[in-house]
This record gives sequence, structure tokens and C-alpha cells, in this order.
Amino acid sequence: MREAHPILVGGAWIEDPHPTDTVKPINPSTGHEIGDEYPVSGSETLHRIAQHAAQVAEVLNATAPDRIALFLDTHAGFIDERRSDIASIAHTETGLPRSPRLVETEMNRTIDQLRQAAACVRSRDWMRPRVDTQNNLRSMFEPLGAGVLVIGPNNFPLAYNGAAGGDFAAAIAARNPVIAKSHPLHPGTSRMLAQCAHDAVVATDLPKGTVQFFYHCSPDDGLALIRNPNVSAVGFTGSRGAGLAMKKAADETGTPIYLELSSINPVFVLEHAVRDRGEAIADQIAESMLQASGQQCTSPGLIALRSSEYADQFIDQLSSRLKQASPQVMLSHDGRDGLDKAVQHNMNCGAECLIGGRKIDDDAARYEHTLLCTNASHFLEHHQELQEEMFGVAALIILCDDNDQFALIAEKINGNLTGTIHHSDCDAPVLKALTRPLRLRVGRLIHNAVPTGVHVSPATVHGGPFPATGHPGFTAVGLPTSIHRFCALRCYDRVSDDQLPPELRDRNPTDEMLRYIDGKWTRDDADE
Repeated sequence: MREAHPILVGGAWIEDPHPTDTVKPINPSTGHEIGDEYPVSGSETLHRIAQHAAQVAEVLNATAPDRIALFLDTHAGFIDERRSDIASIAHTETGLPRSPRLVETEMNRTIDQLRQAAACVRSRDWMRPRVDTQNNLRSMFEPLGAGVLVIGPNNFPLAYNGAAGGDFAAAIAARNPVIAKSHPLHPGTSRMLAQCAHDAVVATDLPKGTVQFFYHCSPDDGLALIRNPNVSAVGFTGSRGAGLAMKKAADETGTPIYLELSSINPVFVLEHAVRDRGEAIADQIAESMLQASGQQCTSPGLIALRSSEYADQFIDQLSSRLKQASPQVMLSHDGRDGLDKAVQHNMNCGAECLIGGRKIDDDAARYEHTLLCTNASHFLEHHQELQEEMFGVAALIILCDDNDQFALIAEKINGNLTGTIHHSDCDAPVLKALTRPLRLRVGRLIHNAVPTGVHVSPATVHGGPFPATGHPGFTAVGLPTSIHRFCALRCYDRVSDDQLPPELRDRNPTDEMLRYIDGKWTRDDADE
């Protein structure tokens, strides 16, 4: 029996003293165990991790921002140096293409997120200091004061990883210690990223335990960790069922929890758009659906268009493109089975299968590319049942009898990360009527493009109304806004200048930074 890998607790890699089981990852391309074993941590170990995070938080709160920024840059550098090895194990554990997906695309995004977070820390703009000199009131965003638990998903093993992804970068930028949990489908990948983080902590002399890491735990032990008073916030990306159970646990103790759950990302192709450039749009949507075997949170899962000969041509083109592409390996056999369950559910609710709809009978976790279809009247009558997320290369087409049904469909759409409208100039009246209800139901509204491909930009919103996320006022991508999830907004009322944080003092001793003073955003220059 192979010895289980160590976990990172209090600044040291140790053998888990109280494991309850082990995790054995499976190669989704072969269906065979990879060979390594990873401990499932029990409540005693998790309590110890949380307790240490709270102790570290006080020290980290007093750490100079420039050293936090140096850590983030150093972590990014270590990942860059080891990108080939990290990508290789991620490919084995997830089946995602090594190149360009892992080695270049996702790796570069991961590194860029960390470096953007470092830039935000140096500028201190995320703190949003506000000063009212007349009333001697001051406020700013500050660290939470305990550990932030970050739980990454299976579909982005690098860019959303608990030890290196966007939630990790945001939590660390706010000077919170991070408790990183691996996803059980890619523990080896997470271990390598956690090692990069640990090496960066050592190299920059941050407090031991700034980053702690474990592989897995039972659902009950995980919920108990969320309730632990030494956990100040949780970032989670994953299934709706697991996320809602976590939210219930977090609500019991008032712990902020930021959830990214499920999204079908509706796409509306208006009448003149499908007539003028239907073939090109079908090609765009097919390419978007095929990315990462459809296992992206922004993958198009619902396509609405008006019934016509042009719509028929669009569907033929989309079907042809999907049938021509060979089904890729999915992240896991359980994921393939979950896709099949969702497809069968939608078919049982009256959707007609145009192509696909079946598992591929071999050892790899693969599924036929699938298109389902229904009419607008049926969808409107059964809209709740027909919004089951199909996490893979699968989409439901809705054929409308008239243009008025586009807005009616949008009114019945649940909260989503994205909503897309393909339109031409002649579609202006329909576009206006459709935009009103759709705008309220999506975090990111898109015109004449595809929802996949999320830019890490300060203007990006990767969030949306429930059930896409647990809170519509925040984003998981886009700095500095994403940092505010893991902050406390604190006010100082007539506090003496020497007792204020440096960023709020009358004479700001830090480098030039943006402050809101007496109704105006301004930058002080400490050298004047």
C-alpha cells in the first residue's frame, strides 16, 4: 500500500495524524487509478488548521502590503518555473489537453491573476479609504481577522485552484491566511501548487501558516469547518447541491460565503441575425460549446431563435459542427454520468433529442455531443424543469413562433452568469424588449460574441443572480472588486491620528494612493 501524501499545516508538510480515509484519483482517459493516495482529513485535523489560521491572521494583518505583493509575485514566479510539471500532472488527473489549454492558456491566466492581485496590493486601491474631515470619520476595507477557506472546482484545476486561483489571490491580497482545499479529482495538481505557495511563503518570510492545505474531508467534517469560528469566510465553486449545504452551514454562524454554482448561459439569436449571418454564429457557438468538452461555467446551454428556414439552416450547421468534432475526455466518469442524467431529465420533460444523448461505450469518460430541442410554448409551460444544467457539450434549442416570445423566455430564465444576444440593426425593437428582462437575470450581458473566455479585467463581472451565485453584488473575477469578498468594511469615528491605519491618517505616509477625501477622489503625494 502506497503511503498517503502529507498535508500542509502551520507552515510544515506533515503526515495527517487523524485521517479518516484516502482519495485515489482516477485517470479519466483510461478509467484506471493513477496510483497515488491522499488522506481524507478528519475533524481534529481541520480544527487544528483553523485554529492556526486565526493565530496567523493577527500577524498577517500587521504585515506590510508590499511584502504581501512580493509573496503573490513570487508564487506566480514559482508556478511559471514549474509550469511543465504542473501541466503534466493536471493533464493526467483531468484529461484536459496539456497544450494549449493547461501549459499556456490556463497557466498564463493563473499567473496573471496572482500578479494583478500583487499590483492591487501595492496600489492599495482595493482598500477604498474614505475620509470625512468635517466629522472626523474615516473608513476602509480591512482583513477579516481569521482564515479564509477556499474550495476550488474540478473544471479549472489551475485558475480556480484553492492554492493558486482567483479566490486564493483575492483572499491573500486582503491579508487573510488561506486554508486551501484540493478538489478530489486533481489532488496531485493541487499539491504542486500548494508547494509553490509554501515556497513563496518561506522565500518572502511571511508568517508560517499563511497558506495551509488539505486534500479532502467528509461532507459533515467540511460543514463543521465552515461553522468553525476561526474561519472568517468561504469561497466555493462547484455544484449547486454542495454549495447550498455549505451556505446553510455558513448562515448558522453568520460566516460570509461566496458561491459560484450553476449556469446555463442563455443565447438569443434574433431573426435578422440568423438570416444575415446564421452560419457564422452557429460556428461560433459550436466552438464555444466544444471548449474544455463543454465543462466551463460559461458554456452556452440554451439557444433561442425564431422558427424559420434560416433557423433550420442554423440548427443544421450547429449539428454538423458538433458531429464532426470527436468527443473529448471529460473530467471524470461521474461527470459524464451527471451529464447523462441531466440530458435524460430534459428529454423526460419533453425536449426532443436532435443529436447525441448517449454515453460513449469505452473506458474513457466521454459523451456524445448533444442538441435537444423544444418550442417556446412548451418551454414557457415547463420552464423550471427545462433549466437543468447539462455540464458538457450539450444545449437545449428553443424555437419561438414570434419575436415576442424572446422576452417571455428571458422573464422565465433563472439567474445566470451570462446572457448573450446576437442581433443585427433591423432587430433593434426586439433587442430592446429582450434586454430589459435579460439584464436582470445575468451578471454579464454579451452582444454578438460568445460567453466562454472570461477576461481577467477590473471591469469583468463573473457573478450573477441566484442560482448562478449566492450573492449578486460580487464577482469572482476582476480585481480589485473580487478582493472585497474577503474584507471587512471598518469605520473610525474621531480616532486619534496616531491610532489610525496609515492609509487613513491626515498625512498619508504610504506611497501615492487613491483616497476619497471630503467628497472627492484624490491621490496624496507623500514626497510633497
